Amino acid sequence: MPQISQLGEVYASQLFWLAIFFGAIFVVIGVGMLPKIQSTVDARDSKIAGDLAEAGKARETADRLEEEYRAAMDKSRADAAKLAADAKAAAAQATEARVTEADRSIEGRSQDALARIAESHRSALAEIEAVAAEATQAMVERVAGFAVDPAAARAAVSQELVHG
Repeated sequence: MPQISQLGEVYASQLFWLAIFFGAIFVVIGVGMLPKIQSTVDARDSKIAGDLAEAGKARETADRLEEEYRAAMDKSRADAAKLAADAKAAAAQATEARVTEADRSIEGRSQDALARIAESHRSALAEIEAVAAEATQAMVERVAGFAVDPAAARAAVSQELVHG
C-alpha cells in the first residue's frame, strides 16, 4: 500500500507540525484565553462570596429587626391586655356603683310603698270600723228600738275586730 509505505518518509514532518499545532493551541488557549477565563471565574467567585456575605448581614439585620418587631408586638399585646383588664375593672366598678345606687333607690321606693300600704291599711280599717259602728248603731236602733252612743258602738266594734 502506498500510504503505508510513505509513512516513514512523512512521519517526522507530521510529528513536527503536530508539535507546532499543539504548541500554538497551547499558547493561544493557555496564555491568551485561560487567564481571562480564570480572572472571570475568580471575579465570579469573589462576587458570589461578597453577595453571600452581604446576604448573611442582611439576614442578621432581618433577624434582629424581626426580634425587635416581635418584642414590640409582645409589649403592645401586653399593654392592650392591661388596658382591657383596666377597662373591665373600671366598667365592673361603675356597674357595681350603678347597681348599688339602683338598690338604694329600689329600697327607698319599697319603703315608701310599704308605708303607703300600711297607711292605706290603717285608713281602710278605720273606715271599716266607722262603717261597722254606724251599721251596728242602725241595727240596734232598728231591732231594739233604742239609740246607742256612737262612741260605745265604735268601742264594741273595735273590740270585736281585735278578736277577729
